[in-house]
Amino acid sequence: MRLDSLRAVSAEAFTGIAAGPFNPHSPQAAAIASLFASTLLICGAVFFIVTALISVCVLRFRAKDPHEPHQVEGDMRLEIGWTIAPVLVLTWLLVLTGRAMHASDPAVDRDPDVTIIAHQWWWEARYPSGAVTANEIHVPAGKPLVVRLESADVVHDFWVPELGRKMDATPGRPTSLWMQADQPGVYAGTCAEYCGAQHAWMRILVVADTPDQFTMWERHQIAPAPRPTDEAALRGATIFGARTCVTCHSIGGNGESARFAPDLTHLAERTTLGAGVLPNTPAALARWLENPQDIKMGCHMPNAQLPDHEVKDLVAYLETLR
Repeated sequence: MRLDSLRAVSAEAFTGIAAGPFNPHSPQAAAIASLFASTLLICGAVFFIVTALISVCVLRFRAKDPHEPHQVEGDMRLEIGWTIAPVLVLTWLLVLTGRAMHASDPAVDRDPDVTIIAHQWWWEARYPSGAVTANEIHVPAGKPLVVRLESADVVHDFWVPELGRKMDATPGRPTSLWMQADQPGVYAGTCAEYCGAQHAWMRILVVADTPDQFTMWERHQIAPAPRPTDEAALRGATIFGARTCVTCHSIGGNGESARFAPDLTHLAERTTLGAGVLPNTPAALARWLENPQDIKMGCHMPNAQLPDHEVKDLVAYLETLR
């Protein structure tokens, strides 16, 4: 998928994230959506029956005598009926819930295909091949994947509504879940557990590629970043190494190994900045470098007070990271 078309699709995906639970694109999400629909229908039928009976009683058996009505003993058959009926309804709901739980969260029987680490306020994805990315997780369409979920700081909640269940990411307690995209596309997700000031801007994109496209993407992610040739980009690379950037960020092939902030090896190919807060364009990147706190207040990237010429050179360098 071309980068410009991916950006357009990702914007649409973020816009429609609220409708995700009702638009499943995986067996796990379909099981949850089916349970919701069944529960809604059953509860709706119960509500209709109860409301209808109450309405009949109110309209048909209104007492015109102001005195207390004559008290009679209950009907044994009715009492047994309205006791058994709720038990049967709740038992059926329990059966449906158990089936949905089994389909949406089967036992994990193998090593993870990808490890997702939640940070304040971004997502890190690590693959067994050594590929590392941030905020945009690529997966092969049609393949059930085991996702290992971790947290680097506080409790987060990983949720891509179209692809499956919510799952907490708790520090020191890794968990696993199944995730599968039935067809290629872009699926938007978010952190569903309040985790601090920028909780609302902790978005995630799952990009489901065809198997061949995923193999090419993963192979490209493992490759080191290209070396800049343009003078401005070369100056930007020098600034990146001289400033505090390398304390937190890393770029494959340049020797950095810090992992406190997103890996930037192929930054220019991502669709957003700051976990969805800005589109990934040169102008937006310059705004971010000028003062990240003005864009995402409270994020852990400080305002480095960069002069305009350094911002320009850094943008030129980061735009080569493809």
